[in-house]
Amino acid sequence: MTDTIYAPATAAGRSAVAVVRISGPATRAAVRAIAGGVPKRRMASLRTLSNAAGQPIDRALVLFFAGPASYTGEDLAEFHVHGGTAVVDTVLDALSDHGLRLAQPGEFTRRAFENGKLDLAQAEGVADLIDAETEAQRRQALEQLGGRLSDVQARWAEALTQALAMLEAAVDFPDEEVPQDVAARARPVLGALAVELEAAAADAERGERVREGYRIALIGAPNAGKSTLLNALAGRDAAIVTATPGTTRDIIEVPVVLAGYKALLADTAGLRDTGDEIEAEGVRRARAWAAGADLRLWLVDGSADAAPPPPMELREGDLCLITKRDLPVGNAGAASAAKARRLGLGCAEVTARGPGDMTWLRTTLEERVVSALAGAEPPAATRLRHQELLTEAAERLRHALSQDEHVELAAEDVRLAARALDRITGRIDPEQVLGRIFATFCIGK
Repeated sequence: MTDTIYAPATAAGRSAVAVVRISGPATRAAVRAIAGGVPKRRMASLRTLSNAAGQPIDRALVLFFAGPASYTGEDLAEFHVHGGTAVVDTVLDALSDHGLRLAQPGEFTRRAFENGKLDLAQAEGVADLIDAETEAQRRQALEQLGGRLSDVQARWAEALTQALAMLEAAVDFPDEEVPQDVAARARPVLGALAVELEAAAADAERGERVREGYRIALIGAPNAGKSTLLNALAGRDAAIVTATPGTTRDIIEVPVVLAGYKALLADTAGLRDTGDEIEAEGVRRARAWAAGADLRLWLVDGSADAAPPPPMELREGDLCLITKRDLPVGNAGAASAAKARRLGLGCAEVTARGPGDMTWLRTTLEERVVSALAGAEPPAATRLRHQELLTEAAERLRHALSQDEHVELAAEDVRLAARALDRITGRIDPEQVLGRIFATFCIGK
């Protein structure tokens, strides 16, 4: 990291203030050339910025952070300029003229990671905090940025180190004056840790769903009222509503906030047999999305004469909504409600035109989301990557516990478990994994 990088740290577009960030060994020289001098450390200074020809660019606040006491661990500076596009572009051009390089996405945070300012789990917390759309996502990301997962991982690593020391003592010093049961003393430690890792891996799924959103599928026959209900819950016309069956042919996903959590509502193609190739593909996608959803709302037109068959994707605990209760009642509602009860589904009559019905439905959905995603505290692990590594470590420990007669093999399993846990915080992550993670960041962070 011998080059010096720069990038706008605020979103593109017109704004009152924009921030341009610089990091690297040539930061001082660049600030001196553009701002006429380097301000005192960590003190904002009002300066006139100029280009290489000496022409003024803007009056701006300039801050300088000397490494290693900076975000990246290197010399770092920020220009707080007026947020016009022309001003920002001219500042960036001036930095380029001084030989600095435009940063890659996530490069500032990657330098912080490589300089020991953050571990990989905390760096992921930075990305999650930037992307947070709901209060629950913000809380979870802030916990991770604060080092919650890193602290727990350090405790797990310490327990593994103690257990490994006992196993290696039994292997390396079999004839020395060490207790004969030294290897057996490691078993309670490994057993308790395996249980804890398995619980953390299971809880990681909750963290992933907080990040990505609780998935709710609206499914049912054509003209059951799925698009109308989606629009009512979303508070806008997200889906086209017509009396023509088969209008919706692809998945329409609408993000909403329910009780502070992100949820994804999906309007899907009407479920029916069809010879239309495009509509058939829509039905296939609808079934696939519904099968992977956290909750399915089976909508049935209560004014219809014939009851549709229950979708095969339904699971116990899903909801059956008999729609259009403001219209004359047909045979479909009562018949479908009976089927729903046999399948263990909740059931209610609703109309998208009834404010009270929509209030009840939204409250019901909020209760489902809170029940699924809330806990005493945010989960320590929040990504599929974390879950996979925790599962791998737990499996290694279970295998170590099965090695009753081969202490040296048990010790190797414990070493491999420790390596899996180290990859959570990035101590031994391969280069391609780091590249993939930091590529998801925005430029300037």
